Amino acid sequence: MAQLIFTQQLGRFLPVPQVSTDAADLRAALDAAFAGQPRLRGYVLDEQGHLRQNVVVFIDGKRSRDRALLDDALAPDSQVYILQALSGG
Repeated sequence: MAQLIFTQQLGRFLPVPQVSTDAADLRAALDAAFAGQPRLRGYVLDEQGHLRQNVVVFIDGKRSRDRALLDDALAPDSQVYILQALSGG
């Protein structure tokens, strides 16, 4: 099963457990994570369902291709890291 790992930057705001899913693409995997933690959706996706500007997703070490469709394919053993970029000075 693919593993979704939310980095601790998001953990400051709400619980971010690691999620195992058999989803075939990133959108379905994120939906599985949001089913268990609905508030997480607002930190990761904007009102149109696209990745927020300050969120980056890496799948098996490569940055996700599309911030809107989120249709990157997942392998059964994929490692997906979702992180909130830090900004400021």
